[in-house]
Amino acid sequence: MKPIKFDREETKAIVGEIQDYFREELDQSIGAIPAEMLMQFFVDKMGAYFYNRGLYDAQALIRKQVENLTDEIFALEQPTRHLR
Repeated sequence: MKPIKFDREETKAIVGEIQDYFREELDQSIGAIPAEMLMQFFVDKMGAYFYNRGLYDAQALIRKQVENLTDEIFALEQPTRHLR
């Protein structure tokens, strides 16, 4: 798996979310550098779990869409004397 990378704008947004969380939920302040380090820790240690969950969700969605498509194609079938 290639490493999970965020561009500068994404990193800035995530760091802001971490800072907001610390301020609102923990009543503590955290600087941008420690927040970015915490973000990188989660990326390195837990990013694969979130990435894989996204893949599993995408697979389930595709599987459902294929089932629906198969049903729609089957509904187009014309009756014949030939039995399958």
